[in-house]
Amino acid sequence: MVTRQLPRPAELLELMQFKKPELNLKKRRLEAALTIEDLARIAKRRTPKAAFDYTEGAAEGELSQARARQAFQDVEFHPSILHDVSTVDTSCEIWGGPSALPFGIAPTGFTRLMQTEGETAGAGAAGAAGIPFTLSTLGTTSIENVKAANPAGRNWFQLYVMRQREISYGLVERAAAAGFDTLFFTVDTPIAGARLRDKRNGFSIPPQLTLGTIVNAIPRPWWWYDFLTTPKLEFASLSSTGGTVGDLLNAAMDPSIDYEDLEIIRGMWPGKLVIKGVQNVEDAKKLTDLGVDGIVLSNHGGRQLDRAPIPFHLLPGVVREVGRDTEVAIDTGIMNGADIVAAYALGAKFTLIGRAYLYGLMAGGRAGVDRTIQILTDQLVRTMKLLQVSSLAELTPAHVTQLTRLQPVRREDRAGITA
Repeated sequence: MVTRQLPRPAELLELMQFKKPELNLKKRRLEAALTIEDLARIAKRRTPKAAFDYTEGAAEGELSQARARQAFQDVEFHPSILHDVSTVDTSCEIWGGPSALPFGIAPTGFTRLMQTEGETAGAGAAGAAGIPFTLSTLGTTSIENVKAANPAGRNWFQLYVMRQREISYGLVERAAAAGFDTLFFTVDTPIAGARLRDKRNGFSIPPQLTLGTIVNAIPRPWWWYDFLTTPKLEFASLSSTGGTVGDLLNAAMDPSIDYEDLEIIRGMWPGKLVIKGVQNVEDAKKLTDLGVDGIVLSNHGGRQLDRAPIPFHLLPGVVREVGRDTEVAIDTGIMNGADIVAAYALGAKFTLIGRAYLYGLMAGGRAGVDRTIQILTDQLVRTMKLLQVSSLAELTPAHVTQLTRLQPVRREDRAGITA
């Protein structure tokens, strides 16, 4: 039988240890975010619907995005035991240079629309964390200003080859002059994907005021204050700024680009040349035979072709075919440090985060991007320690099983159906 007694005052005082309240609302808000999904929820509350939906949304039914995220969730890890993991080394080498972590910031367009600090916040946070930052052709901060925000870090540039080739060539020259060390030649955007959320929201650059946008803005005065009291939102590298996102992409992109364009850009660029948007083994092999420095398996975050291949599912086959000859990276669907561990274990030499970075930016500007990087780093390190590996080099395919929900119909079955 339990013997009961009145608690002693000293014992009560030990229990009554109150945490000092955090008076900085932004800091308190960001510290409460423990996952990227938490940051996304904060971002949704603080950002007008059109801007948030541009970030969150994908093409058509958004199946490509959903499947990519599901593929990372459908991972089974296989930990080792009795290994010393008191310290973990997360550093790696990618495309001729170092990174403190096996992930960097992916190129994103219209970034200052999400939050006014835009690419400056991303580049500064990347530099502080020792990871690369990638600027998009459709960025809203200039090549030179990104360099100023990340003067000692690694800056990469993502290139669209446009109808007016001279514009693209000029961007290549400017990025080289600014000391950017890697160029992402993007090959999955001959035209814009059907981003239905943007059409329904009437999303355009610059944003257009309607009764709906005004009503939506009422609970978000801070976003409009930032928007109206900072420099005009426009593309830093392009002069055209009118119309929906689809209109702008279709006006700028050229569906006729081919391998000849690749050779021209390759001849102009003095640094590492990486092809972004590869979605099958055959193209990866051809590009490797041409001597490119790297490949990014990507379906553009699900924003181009819906029902596109899942990059994480493609990864083992591509690495098996070309991994000895070129460095393979991956993006699309990464929302957790464990996703990064799984990709690295299956042969990726690097990963890129897009939406995860933008959620942090919308949630709290530069401090929010720092929080994104910290969340992913904590998850990455914790996963490595629980797998009992002390460095990225120790990760192997034996640590991961890809569980699949979607199985292709066998060729013989398809033949029988059509017979």
